[in-house]
Amino acid sequence: MRIDIFTIFPQMFESPFNSGIFRRALERNLLEIHIHNIRDYTHDKHNTVDDYPYGGGPGMVFKPGPVFEAVETVKNAAYPEGSPDIPVILLTPQGNLLSQKIADNLSRQSHLMLVCGHYEGVDERITERLATISISIGDYVLSGGELPAMVLADTVIRLIPGVLGSGLSSLDDSHAAGLLEYPQYTRPESFRGWNVPEILLSGNHAEIARWRREQSLLRTYKWRPDLLERANLTQTERDFIRQLQQSQEMV
Repeated sequence: MRIDIFTIFPQMFESPFNSGIFRRALERNLLEIHIHNIRDYTHDKHNTVDDYPYGGGPGMVFKPGPVFEAVETVKNAAYPEGSPDIPVILLTPQGNLLSQKIADNLSRQSHLMLVCGHYEGVDERITERLATISISIGDYVLSGGELPAMVLADTVIRLIPGVLGSGLSSLDDSHAAGLLEYPQYTRPESFRGWNVPEILLSGNHAEIARWRREQSLLRTYKWRPDLLERANLTQTERDFIRQLQQSQEMV
């Protein structure tokens, strides 16, 4: 996969992309990342990328010119014979909330372009005419799209086959199956008097799988009950949730 990131703070990406999962993917030639400074596509001595909003109001707004030119120049250089339909993703608080489903869909692409918004916002023509999708990582406001771009990249890259140590690692992640992940334990078997659940030491893989599924349901019910509304559950699992609800009502 190739990822192009357009930002006015390229230095923010130096450390994250040289460590952890990013470095592993790069070393295995599973990932290609290019960081582009939007200011390099301006044509005035001050490298201006923002201006006051029409109609008045606080803050500054990203100008469309430098952003369009940056994305189009990079796209044309990568595909001189004609540009395919590449997802151009605008990171903005007004975007679609990032989900595991969105990340999974994006991980199937061979090329992504991420535009990091900043200031009060971006000229609407960037949103309407350049970006193919707008994404937010949560219902809060950050100073720019750089951190969301890192979050999105991490979420997508770990789904690329060969990046994680085990191809099954991402399948058990929270949200991968629509539920939160079950509790995990490792050595020592007893720590400060707190013991690993006996079922995990039994060697009975069928019972362990059943316990893990129930724990996943229980944890989701306690912490993120909204996920249960759209999770794909069996009738037995729905009965299990109903029992949890009834026991809570009796307390």
